[in-house]
Amino acid sequence: MATVHFSFEDPNIKPVTVENVEKGYSILEVTEDNDIHLNHNCGGVCACSTCHVYINSGEDDLEEISDKEEDFIDRAINPRLESRLGCQCIILSDDAVIEVEIPDQS
Repeated sequence: MATVHFSFEDPNIKPVTVENVEKGYSILEVTEDNDIHLNHNCGGVCACSTCHVYINSGEDDLEEISDKEEDFIDRAINPRLESRLGCQCIILSDDAVIEVEIPDQS
């Protein structure tokens, strides 16, 4: 089962590690199932950029970025090379170890 480490730009939120994540789940689904706040105005269907995250490591264990996702990332606040949309980051491996940083959502 995969492991996802969450860190936060907001220094008041402590890091969270979620273990035993099944492949096929998205980063957004992992946050929802574990009471980790991640905005998602469109409901996770790649129609906005509110679930924007940074994948600091483990990118190879996620579904490849699509052109549509890239278009929405361009609209996100402070996009970086490691930017992704949480709803589109589908975990592909049971052995994945993924480090996700959640931007400040205030």
